[in-house]
Amino acid sequence: MIQLIQASAYFQVVSLAAMADAGLLPDADRRVLVLVNGSQMPEITTPLRENPGFEALAARFDDVVDLGELLWPRRPGQFNPRNEELPLFEKLLRHRWDLGEERVSLVLESIQVNPAQALARIFFDAPISVHSDGLMSYGPTRNKQSMQMLQRLRETIHIDLVPGLEPMLLLEAPVQRKVLGLESLAAVFAELAADLDPAELDLPSGAALVVGQYLGSLGILDAATELELHHGMLLAAREAGASEVVFKPHPSSGPTAALQLRARAESLDLGFRILQTDLLAETVITLMKPLVVISCFSTALISAKYMLGTPVIAVGTGELLQELSPYQNSNRIPVSIVDALLVQKLQTPAEAGPNDELTPLLRAVAYCMQYQNLPGLREEAAAFLAVDYSRFAAHFKRRRLAALDLPPTWAHPTRANRRRAWARSVKRRALRVGSRSLEKLARKLHETSTRVSR
Repeated sequence: MIQLIQASAYFQVVSLAAMADAGLLPDADRRVLVLVNGSQMPEITTPLRENPGFEALAARFDDVVDLGELLWPRRPGQFNPRNEELPLFEKLLRHRWDLGEERVSLVLESIQVNPAQALARIFFDAPISVHSDGLMSYGPTRNKQSMQMLQRLRETIHIDLVPGLEPMLLLEAPVQRKVLGLESLAAVFAELAADLDPAELDLPSGAALVVGQYLGSLGILDAATELELHHGMLLAAREAGASEVVFKPHPSSGPTAALQLRARAESLDLGFRILQTDLLAETVITLMKPLVVISCFSTALISAKYMLGTPVIAVGTGELLQELSPYQNSNRIPVSIVDALLVQKLQTPAEAGPNDELTPLLRAVAYCMQYQNLPGLREEAAAFLAVDYSRFAAHFKRRRLAALDLPPTWAHPTRANRRRAWARSVKRRALRVGSRSLEKLARKLHETSTRVSR
């Protein structure tokens, strides 16, 4: 049997190499690593093949192919063949990837979105395994899957990023859970770091490492708000005792944000260095051994703390929990995890044992996100909210609780409060797009809601 293993980010390539080393990938006669650059703008990002250390990682597989090159100029995320085209694409891929008439199995990053879903449709009878996508695997399945798709699922393979926490991805399917220990992943990062010369990167010792995210590009925050978020990270670095900051921007972010942040750092008398590298944050941390790692909800915060034993600080998670829209935004569980562990200081399930609070919190959030797909979690979510809502209110939205008729009822917004919240929401959107007409509409809505409440 030939196994097609899809990866859309370099972190996934590293993870898959660790899974191969640990013997967690399903048995196969031949393993083909299928690259699909998952960036929103793959044209301006470094191809996965050109990342430092890729050849050593690729040696774990028999062949490497690039679906993105085959689809160009169409982006991989746009690959959504019509049903009548599926047999043609199967013939094309079998020919180009030298698959012959052999049976195929799939190891996909996600069956919720393309191109992974497209590959599953093309190879319509292939058994499917799903591998971890960082903190995302702890969240619920984004879309309802067909019965035919669910019947083909065999297992998930996830990294034990949060020790002892069970993923909720594909909770609705009877799949086997395989776990990659952090020591296996750390060994691969150590291998990558061993082939590098720290002097070439000129990494300062004792500095804080700020890991940027591209929240503005995703439409989660506007550029001004994201700059203020990064400014808060600089303040956190100074409070932690750092005199110098190394800023690692997200590969998909533009240069403007980093330059603006440099000016903010200078105003705080902080040394500031922009680290332009294709190295993953975990590799940089392994080489640099920073004083502290600071970010919002980057996976690097969790891997730094639990895999590399580095102090970490999360900034802005509470505000982001309220800004994320819609409520079922797939970033919500990662933000909730980081906020709960690093801000509210909950223990991981492995640390807490029978006193685990993180799991019931996340299961309640997951039900509120995907209540239609996870009706079996309703009673559990209601019981948790009835007792612990006050402690974890930031993770929930009152309108969502009211719409789902979940406790506590005293938290449900009144009609006047809902109108005020709607007016504030419209005003925030107006400020983001700079539309005066929307701002005017927001003021009228606010005035109307004020009169109604009186």
